Amino acid sequence: MKKIETAGDLAINGAPPALAEPLHVGRPNIAGREVFMRLAEEIFDRRWLTNDGPLVHAFEQQVADYLGVGHCVAMCNGTIALEIAIRALELEGEVIVPSYTFIATAHALYWQGITPVFADIDPATHNLDPQAVRRMITPRTTGIIGVHLWGRPAPVVALGEIAGEHGLTLIFDAAHAFGCDHNGRKIGGFGHAEVLSFHATKFFNTFEGGAVVTNDDALAAKMRLMRNFGFSGLDNVIHPGTNGKMTEICAAMGIANFDHIETVVDANRRNYRAYQEALVDIPGVSLLEQDGVGGNCQYVVVEVGPDCRATRDEIVATLHAENVLARRYFWPGCHRMQPYRDIFPHAGLVLPHTEAVADRVIVLPTGTAVSVSDVAMVGAVVRQYVQIG
Repeated sequence: MKKIETAGDLAINGAPPALAEPLHVGRPNIAGREVFMRLAEEIFDRRWLTNDGPLVHAFEQQVADYLGVGHCVAMCNGTIALEIAIRALELEGEVIVPSYTFIATAHALYWQGITPVFADIDPATHNLDPQAVRRMITPRTTGIIGVHLWGRPAPVVALGEIAGEHGLTLIFDAAHAFGCDHNGRKIGGFGHAEVLSFHATKFFNTFEGGAVVTNDDALAAKMRLMRNFGFSGLDNVIHPGTNGKMTEICAAMGIANFDHIETVVDANRRNYRAYQEALVDIPGVSLLEQDGVGGNCQYVVVEVGPDCRATRDEIVATLHAENVLARRYFWPGCHRMQPYRDIFPHAGLVLPHTEAVADRVIVLPTGTAVSVSDVAMVGAVVRQYVQIG
């Protein structure tokens, strides 16, 4: 079949013209400017820019209260937060993780001499399959890292049962899941600890930042030492540590954004519903359910099935030609990236669902920078391209 090759071809065939400004996946949500500027002035007046400042303390308390957990330990970014949690929990040997996740989940282990062992996912949810986790347990396994992918809760009960049966530590990478619910309970209090990301691309951001949340008092105290080189007071190092501290200016951004969480989520849900309408009845194109599952709808995830008249990569290329910068998350899977591709050259044999999902997913732009009319244009481009072939 003949396919459209350029934006001009689409315009000729009746689709909307390319956007003047690109639509990005993960374009930052900017809210609370007045509060942020006031807090920034206070930072300058105090001349306290970092090192466990008052705004970091205030932000940590806000997060802990919002999630209903005992402790929030704020960090400079989500990856360092994950690394510190892993080290504080004394993981070693092998830790089971999904391959279908952002590469930082695996790197946080490998960076510390721990082998990430990749388990397959449930193709319906894109989260870890508990039975696949069971199959990957060996005598060297010390832990499991579940990922709440797209903000949809991982199977926390089943993974908890497996961890308990085998004496394993259970952590959750909750980078996508701030503010999300599981059976009416906010994600953040499951497992031994959960790790958050407040990167600029997340729906709730602190410019750059992250945190570990936990109900374990001793673990929280240990991580507070570790994020500040192991210092306990002046000139008194009592634990190995690194520099994982959040700055005051990042905490100010988080505090300023807190009052606007529901506004941003409402915009995400509005756009999600608009995508439902824009993409309805396109053969072979389906939208992963997000609305109504306790999520923040910050990811609009489309699957392109084998019955579609266009491939996933053709649709992505066409959207890019129209200035819609859709993404192929998380293609091709961590196990096909370095160094894991060389370490586990045959990992794909036990990851059939991971590979299939990675080959069919497109993530589309959303957030406060995307309007309902933008969504309609994106849907029209996809529909036009798929139906013209």
